[in-house]
Amino acid sequence: MIDVAPPLTVLPPELEQADWWTDEMVFRAGIPMYDVPFVSVGGGMGSFVTVDYLRVAGGVPASDIRVLSNLSHPWQTYEYLTRVSQLPRSRRIRSDSSSRPDNLWGFPSYAIQEAVRDRTVKPVKQVLLEPVFADFYTPLLGMVLDSMRREAQRIRYWDMLVQGEVRTVRRRAGGGYFAVQAPRPNQPNAPASGLIAYRCRDVHVAVGYTGLRFLPDLQRFREQHNDYHHVVNGYEDHEHVYESLRRRPGTVLIRGSGIVTSAVLQRLICDRLHHGAQTRIVQIIRTYVKGAHGRHAWSRRPGSHGFAYQGFNYPKSAWGGQLKARMRRREGADRVQMYDEIGGTTTPLRRLWQHHLQNGRREGWYTAYSGKLDSLGLASNGQVKATLHSPEGDRRLRADYVIDCTGLDADVAEHRVLGDLLHHGGARRNPLGRLDVEPSFELRGSASGMGRVYVTGAASFGGYFPGVDTFLGLQISAQEVVDDIARRNLCRRMGPLRSTVEWLKWARNRQI
Repeated sequence: MIDVAPPLTVLPPELEQADWWTDEMVFRAGIPMYDVPFVSVGGGMGSFVTVDYLRVAGGVPASDIRVLSNLSHPWQTYEYLTRVSQLPRSRRIRSDSSSRPDNLWGFPSYAIQEAVRDRTVKPVKQVLLEPVFADFYTPLLGMVLDSMRREAQRIRYWDMLVQGEVRTVRRRAGGGYFAVQAPRPNQPNAPASGLIAYRCRDVHVAVGYTGLRFLPDLQRFREQHNDYHHVVNGYEDHEHVYESLRRRPGTVLIRGSGIVTSAVLQRLICDRLHHGAQTRIVQIIRTYVKGAHGRHAWSRRPGSHGFAYQGFNYPKSAWGGQLKARMRRREGADRVQMYDEIGGTTTPLRRLWQHHLQNGRREGWYTAYSGKLDSLGLASNGQVKATLHSPEGDRRLRADYVIDCTGLDADVAEHRVLGDLLHHGGARRNPLGRLDVEPSFELRGSASGMGRVYVTGAASFGGYFPGVDTFLGLQISAQEVVDDIARRNLCRRMGPLRSTVEWLKWARNRQI
């Protein structure tokens, strides 16, 4: 009887501690190796868009690509976050009409698609009149997700997907990389159990945000009281808050002033209007905006009642105008200053939503304060008590629930793969603390022979292109990556004729 070694599930010390691996080291460790030219780590929206560009524009066959992910479909995390932050499939998201993750060309736009589907010119009319005579057009979430599913099937995305946990990406002696994954059992694209290593030329990393951002006082409250019911984050499932407030009158305290805050406010307002809820809303805004603001005339944006208004995450020139060109010339502190000027917490201006908030101020069920919350605790009656430090002095507040909408965490060191690239892959941080990338999104310091590591999405924020975690930003990032691979003569270039042919294939939903 021959003894067979059990599948390896943990990296041996020789591999764990080495910055560069040889084929012999991996072989000695008993980790099966499989060759594939391109590996994308993440499997979310960033991976989907980049793989779509590789398949369509680069002409790379599906057999030459592997997507390593713990997700079953690219929009899984995005759909969850939008749902729990009160943006169901029937609501409109903060995205431009032509920002289409499923469509390299952005034509036809979502507005045209919606107009044809519903046999109405209203969406097209809104695009023509925005933003002076109408609010910015934004697509329905359900339409966006359905379009991505259609494109994923067309490019055979699931033929490239291997589900499992990615452990590390290490440079290979002689060029290229090893991407090590512990795949889920019975995966069609994973022919082994235990750890497997993909020996590849290029690696693309798009892992999104590392987790939720829990401010210190919120984390302290949860640890001290073991209470995950009364104080919640806007990006975690908190449907119980709305159900409770619909059953009985109560007070909810909301912290923040961005797009998630707007969605939560709209949900609470709709519950008052349509379900008879008697909820009192108290909003805490750390930086209270009273009017138009900005250092320069070209960058001033409107604001009032604490909110800074902007249709999209960044001005449109950041995606292809003067602002994009200016950002590419900035380095170090100058780039940080530019980010400070165009960044910040903003929300779209929606006339109907503003009308309801104005009614709330007049009727007394909505109040906004400027300041910082502190000393969260539980009162004897089960309410959350807190202290508000504001310019007008300290104020004691009580609420039945607290919803914190301060956002997602993007500390790259907290993610297993990103942290490993910092410690063993030659990567370094940019001036804003994320990973330092070239204009092509190549990770600086990580080259291995003819191989490259590309990083797109939230982990690359602070680089030469600001809107990296938006739909259009992911598309521009993917275009830069594929163009760089084409410059290295490792995939095809797409000229006008082939672009027309590929668009016709897309329009006819022809599988490639």
